[in-house]
Amino acid sequence: MTYKWQIMLIFVGNLELKTMKLSIVTVNFNDAQGLKKTIESVVSQTFSDYEYIVIDGNSTDNSLAVIKESLGKRGHWLSEPDTGIYNAMNKGIAMAKGDYIQFLNSGDTLYSDTVLDEIFSQEHTADMLTGAIVRQYQYAEVVDKGQLYVRLKKGEQLTLMDFYLGTLPHQATFIRRDLFQKYGMYDERFRIVADWLFFLKTIGIHGVSIEYVNKIIVRFDSYGVSNIDDEKLKTERAAALASLYPPFIVKDYDFFESYHKIFRYAWGYRLLRFLQRSITVYDMTRQRVNRILKR
Repeated sequence: MTYKWQIMLIFVGNLELKTMKLSIVTVNFNDAQGLKKTIESVVSQTFSDYEYIVIDGNSTDNSLAVIKESLGKRGHWLSEPDTGIYNAMNKGIAMAKGDYIQFLNSGDTLYSDTVLDEIFSQEHTADMLTGAIVRQYQYAEVVDKGQLYVRLKKGEQLTLMDFYLGTLPHQATFIRRDLFQKYGMYDERFRIVADWLFFLKTIGIHGVSIEYVNKIIVRFDSYGVSNIDDEKLKTERAAALASLYPPFIVKDYDFFESYHKIFRYAWGYRLLRFLQRSITVYDMTRQRVNRILKR
């Protein structure tokens, strides 16, 4: 039986099973230390209406021991070779039964033990829920609320320019499972932009609904993470756009790139970025002080 048929059968089987609110999917390959942190942040949640799925790429380090020790009976796991991160994420989607799916990859951690309870204590009807992340660096932490937060404050919608500048933080985004059934899973032809392409397709073309949850959801370890090759990213994004949009929209994207390349070196842009980071650090510090004072 081919892998595609297995995926189809799992989807059909899942339709007959009782669903739960959330499926959390963690993808891992040879990152036992990061995986342990991630699993511990999930199984310590006060929220209980979730399932946890760990997809391991046949790791050769201590990852399997960590899974067996830390995950226990709190979730499902699979360890086998894969063809890349999106192939592993698609396996997690096929196994999921929750109304929403969250991808919390190895090394990412949920912000607090109560964050899922705080989010799902009320009913949500949106196709996607998204919130803020904390980017952890060697000497500092920075809150990143994302482009959607900026647009909502202005009463605006996301634009193609927003997706040129960035994307939704997939670690802090909850995606309705049926979106993958309607619009397809991650395109495994792409190695680094398939989640970006999925957001472009579902939001940009099909106009799925998004709700911003004004909470910090995830801590993302940015220290020591390798930078993605700019040329490879540019090439993949161009190919992804060409597979989805007509040529005149792709030309608009090329214009954004030229415009941004000039603007990002301007002193004004650097100043704005510095002020933005300063404000987010201040905001995070104020929240911590308030929590301490409430104790």
